[in-house]
Amino acid sequence: MTDKNFDDNDEVQREGSDAQASGPAPQNPSVPGNPDSTEAAAAEGSDDDLTVDDILGAEQTTDAAAGDPVMDAENALLTDLKRLTAEYANYRRRTEEQRHIEIARAKGEAAKGMLPVLDDLDRAQQHGDLVEGSAFAVIAEKVRGVVERLGVVAYGEKGEEFDPQHHEAIFQQPTPGATSSTVLEVVEVGYRLGDVELRPAKVVVAVPAPSTGSENQ
Repeated sequence: MTDKNFDDNDEVQREGSDAQASGPAPQNPSVPGNPDSTEAAAAEGSDDDLTVDDILGAEQTTDAAAGDPVMDAENALLTDLKRLTAEYANYRRRTEEQRHIEIARAKGEAAKGMLPVLDDLDRAQQHGDLVEGSAFAVIAEKVRGVVERLGVVAYGEKGEEFDPQHHEAIFQQPTPGATSSTVLEVVEVGYRLGDVELRPAKVVVAVPAPSTGSENQ
């Protein structure tokens, strides 16, 4: 009797030790009521339910909202490049304008030095000293050709309308029948180079004659 109880106790102890060694039985996540299965299902369902609008409308984290250093550097370089390009374009424009001004000024100074020579040639022609085919006439033609190539234009003719912007009136002559101020005589021809006035034309101006008392009666 004693031996049988001793054997039964040993068998019970062996079964208990085997149960403790194997540990608790693992829980099935798919079994209802299991909290782990609920969390896993929620996680899986959240990934499946996300849409493109949800992703695009999601709030950015602090790291994501911060600017990209590489993009910031590229934008800064692009801004500097645009500024330098604009400054260079303005510099070229100013330089080109200044160059044209300097060229016109140089031509004007050269032309002004030729004006007294042109005046002498005009006087010689009026006195009949420029005989066609003579050496003096050939030289006169060459001088006038150089002045024309510079762009110098002579103006001031008898009968044209008097313009105080371009004509210098040295005398006003009351003239019967004149209805407006016109050039009666050209004393000295005027010259211009493009829009630059090298010298105004000196002229005698014909003005309307004043009416007499008998005419008023």
